[in-house]
Amino acid sequence: MNTTTQMADSDSCIEICTAPSPTATVIWLHGLGADGNDFAPIVPELQLPDALSIRFLFPHAPVRPVTCNGGYEMRAWYDIFSLEDFAQEDERGLVESQEYIEGLIKSENQRGIPTQRIVLLGFSQGGGVALHAGLRHSQRLAGIGGLSTYLPLRDTPTDTYSQANRDTSIFMAHGRQDPVVRYEHGETSRQILNNMGHSINWNSYDMEHNVCPEEINDISKWLVNCLDSTSDNNSYSHSENSSGNILNN
Repeated sequence: MNTTTQMADSDSCIEICTAPSPTATVIWLHGLGADGNDFAPIVPELQLPDALSIRFLFPHAPVRPVTCNGGYEMRAWYDIFSLEDFAQEDERGLVESQEYIEGLIKSENQRGIPTQRIVLLGFSQGGGVALHAGLRHSQRLAGIGGLSTYLPLRDTPTDTYSQANRDTSIFMAHGRQDPVVRYEHGETSRQILNNMGHSINWNSYDMEHNVCPEEINDISKWLVNCLDSTSDNNSYSHSENSSGNILNN
């Protein structure tokens, strides 16, 4: 992949284009306490094909108090009461973030990118928002990805989910030694989605609450599969991987 040809930063979002005149968009959401800069360096590491021109958007979450961190204010897509007990969740905050994502998708549509060429991806809390918003979007997305995360509002009635994305490719990945969002939370979320009829590309790695080289390679393959119009959308195969860690959050 060529080096980045365009990069823009604003108060709300970092934008990176891998080539002129993008024909697809990846909206990548950061984790709790981070910002859009957290995953921007991964773009060249994905080593995407030169012919695949993608606009990456790395938005910044708003600053808000987070209950599980003693009410300390930080960038967060929604409030988190506990990562051990999901009996209480910030549905209002999730809806607000969902509406924000809807706005980003609409903006990309206005820039000439159809929804079926948009991937929604996120890490940790951002992954929860990606799953929440993506599965409820009224039009089919190219792909939905959740890294080291869980499915929020897991007891929500299934009729709140959109039929448009019933068959959309869903990539999930988790570290088997994750001390922040425990591995079993990811596994439980995977099973819930499977029971709802979704087919999950599941990957696990020998790491903690991080992203590793093998995972980046798997994300790259998945993105190509989602966005390369000449590829067979069912050709991506997932696997169990072991690796070291390169990014913390």
